Amino acid sequence: MSTDVLAEKPRLWRRPGARILALAGVVALLAALYLFTDVPGSFLFAAKVRGLTIAAMAVVAVAVGASTVVFHTITQNRILTPSIMGFDAFYGLITTLMVFLFGAAGFLSADSLLLWILQVVVMVAFSVFLFTWLFAGKRRSIHLMLLVGIVLGTFFRSFTEWMQRMLDPLDFQVVTDAMFASLTRPDPTLLTFTAVLVMGACAVLVPLLSQLDVLTLGEPVAVGLGVNHRRLVMMLFLVVSVMVAASTALVGPIMFFGLIVANLAYSYAGSFRHHWTLPTAVLLGLLCLLGGQLVIERMLGWNGTLSTVIEFAGGAFFLYLVLRKGAR
Repeated sequence: MSTDVLAEKPRLWRRPGARILALAGVVALLAALYLFTDVPGSFLFAAKVRGLTIAAMAVVAVAVGASTVVFHTITQNRILTPSIMGFDAFYGLITTLMVFLFGAAGFLSADSLLLWILQVVVMVAFSVFLFTWLFAGKRRSIHLMLLVGIVLGTFFRSFTEWMQRMLDPLDFQVVTDAMFASLTRPDPTLLTFTAVLVMGACAVLVPLLSQLDVLTLGEPVAVGLGVNHRRLVMMLFLVVSVMVAASTALVGPIMFFGLIVANLAYSYAGSFRHHWTLPTAVLLGLLCLLGGQLVIERMLGWNGTLSTVIEFAGGAFFLYLVLRKGAR
């Protein structure tokens, strides 16, 4: 009997559902540790602040994790991320341009909700224009679109650096602070609006999960199985754009975060089905953010930022993926 029980455990662990439940348990444990331990003063105040931080982490994990997995499915490439389209560079350009035109005082005194709406609308409009121009025409090509996105991202970064060189030190410091992603103490109003946008995008994705599975087989097979490839890809690009724009406007750019959680999700889930890989990517995103924040706060005493750690680890992970695929 004991032998049967031991044999059943590996079979159970091979099921994606069991793995997701185990991962969810670990995430819940980390959330409880972050929320209820090491409270220096008022517990109610700390719980409110930390609860907002956990909510922001959840929104970012859903937005970045889901959008990256969908983007990989569209492009048939697991190294690229939505940031390759220039979202991060465009966010930096918008922020620097506002400080360049109105100064640090004008930027800091601007209504945060209005600024968030402006950033989201401009980034989504840019991506929709790019997708429509390069993908909806007769010469539609995902690879051409990615190449143009890389070129535009380089142009945005160059123009941003040129403006930053002309700023005075105070304005430059404000721009630099805005360029670092921050998940602690988010604005509750902006968090609510971002969560609504991200949940709306997820509501669009859920009915398309079976078609996403078909897209992993490639465009010819998908078309042969009755999928309207052009219409589906355009819709998915719009969903990805909304998710990335909303999360970037809320917390700032996190370039390599999606690359880490998506590729770990493929290995951990053990399935190509999107109804397994998408929640796995989200939970792994929460695991990374909560674990990283606990290390920064409790072990390093705030001597560092979570975004810096993510960028460093993501850059190393990106090089590993490139070298591994190159070796193959």
